[in-house]
Amino acid sequence: MLTVRFFSLIREALNCEELQVEHHASLLTLDDLKDNLVESGGEQWREALYQPNVVHALNQRVVNTDHELKDGDEVAFFPPMTGG
Repeated sequence: MLTVRFFSLIREALNCEELQVEHHASLLTLDDLKDNLVESGGEQWREALYQPNVVHALNQRVVNTDHELKDGDEVAFFPPMTGG
């Protein structure tokens, strides 16, 4: 099972704070997970998860979307951060 969390503007856009997603053979990477979520959720999910510079965290570490997933992982999506 994967725990998937959404923060800030992404959480608001999806009206969802957290999901439990069954980990299976077709969910090898974060890219696969994003595609799966969009396939299930539709265009609203595509707009939220594929906006430029979305931050992806795996087990509380920022990673690229080609990072491999394992059962029990926690994935988090954050909107682009700004500041100086």
